[in-house]
Amino acid sequence: MKVILLQNVPGTGEKGDIKDVTDGYARNFLIKKNLAKPATTDIVNKLQAQEKKKAKLMEGELKESQQVTSKIDGAEIEILAKTSDGGKLYSAVGAAKIAQEIKRQLGYTIKPGQIELKKAIKECGEFEVKIKFPHGLEADLQVRVSEE
Repeated sequence: MKVILLQNVPGTGEKGDIKDVTDGYARNFLIKKNLAKPATTDIVNKLQAQEKKKAKLMEGELKESQQVTSKIDGAEIEILAKTSDGGKLYSAVGAAKIAQEIKRQLGYTIKPGQIELKKAIKECGEFEVKIKFPHGLEADLQVRVSEE
């Protein structure tokens, strides 16, 4: 009997898989415990259509991420910050501030969680920052922190 798994089942498959299992295992265990449902042609067709939509959406996301990555990679932004007499910043420049400046200066919305800082920036100078995108894409951005 063919079934569609509704949850991950150890030894059988993962959620969304269409599996051919014995009738007794399907009726007495998988369907009874609501782990699977019988795979009718309508359900299989709907599942395949959903997978095609998901693949198309992922492809669009990948193209968009590649475009943004190519625009940001190697770009430079400048952040003005208040400093003390010794050149130290009054407040550190973190991922949130960098994301805000990318939006303002380059026009791209980046989440602070995508920005990889080795440590918070606490002094004036030039720093290289990595920005991680979905699908394993990365961009290097130059951040110049100057005295306000």
